[in-house]
This record gives sequence, structure tokens and C-alpha cells, in this order.
Amino acid sequence: MLQDNFREVEQRIEAACRRSGRDPKEVTLIAVSKTKPVEMLQEAYDFGTRIFGENKVQELTEKYDQLPKDIHWHLIGHLQRNKVKYIIDKVDLIHSVDSVRLAEAIDKEAQKHGITANILIEVNVAGEESKFGISPEETESFIEKIAGFSHIKVCGLMTIAPFVENPEENRPYFQRLRKLSVDIAAKKVNNVTMSILSMGMTNDFEVAVEEGATMVRVGTGLFGVRDYARI
Repeated sequence: MLQDNFREVEQRIEAACRRSGRDPKEVTLIAVSKTKPVEMLQEAYDFGTRIFGENKVQELTEKYDQLPKDIHWHLIGHLQRNKVKYIIDKVDLIHSVDSVRLAEAIDKEAQKHGITANILIEVNVAGEESKFGISPEETESFIEKIAGFSHIKVCGLMTIAPFVENPEENRPYFQRLRKLSVDIAAKKVNNVTMSILSMGMTNDFEVAVEEGATMVRVGTGLFGVRDYARI
């Protein structure tokens, strides 16, 4: 059942790539495993899944300790500065940087560990008050402010589009994030690449892929409805 879900999502990504003339290898599927038990992640691991995304630091660290060490963990939820130290040496990518103070905290902790932290800038493209993220208008100047930090690398942009019944409604937001990434890349800011566009979730990842997503974050479509009693 679980493997069938993964196969179906992967096939839908491939179809979206074909429609938009892209190579499916350009798109990374992040299995969003928040609230899911370790046993379910282990099952996904056993049939080849190696990239998991978690929203909460505590849940990520608990699973990190119980699962194989060749898993690539992504922190996709809002990150508080005082919790950076718990995940800095455990994650491949932090998707949700949205303030200079958070970037400073990540840079400081990465320096302590002698590593460079890969980060994405979270952009609130739709301007939703309930969402974290920087406005599109502020993104370029924000990146210029943090580009000088020696122990972080800005790898691209991330957005969480509105939850909508019709995924086509989110196409303009994905288009805008893509254009923003192209504009920033053209500036050739030192220590900044726009190689990653993290956008699209269970309800709209196909549209996101058609508009240039290089990472899609799919949870319910892979693991089923979340068990919020576990949070």
C-alpha cells in the first residue's frame, strides 16, 4: 500500500515533467513524514526512500536517532532560533529561513560544527497572514543581507501556497516564485545559488512541477492522512 502510494506520486511527477518538457531527474520528492511513526518511515526506507521532511525539531531529532544514518533529513517547518543547535548537524537542508536573526543563529551553530548549512529562503508569495515567510518584494534585499555569512549557503527559494480545492489557483504563485528565483540568479550574488525551488505539496505538486519546482514536499499523498493525536 505505502509503496504503491510512492509509485503513484512518482508517476504523477514524471507525467508533469513530460507535459512541461522537463527531465524527471530534475525533481526531488521529499517524503513529508511529520506525525508518522518510525515504523512507517522504516517501511519507506526499506523500499528505497532516503529523503524525508519534518516540520518539528523534536520529532526530527527523535526519528534521526532511531533510523538509519544514510537518510537525508530536511527541516521544512518554521524554525525557532533557540532550536537550531539541535538539528544543525542532522539536516541536509533547512527550507524555512525568513529572518536575519534566524540566519545568524544558523551561521553561528554551523561554525561551531565546522560545517556550511544549506538553506532556502521562505517566501510568502500569496501574502497570507497565517504563513511565515518574506514578501517577494523584500526577498532580494534580504538575501543580500545574509549572503556574507560564511557558514551558510543560500541554495534557493521555498514557498507554501494556499490550500485550495483547485490546484490551478496556485499556478500564479509558483510562476512568481520561479520568476523571482531567475531574477535573483541573474544578480550573481556571491555565495547564493538559485538551484532549488521547493514548492508544491500533496494537493498541487503537479502544477508546481510544471512551473519549475525542483523539490516537492508530499506527505498525505504518500503516507495518508496525518494522525494529529501524535503531535
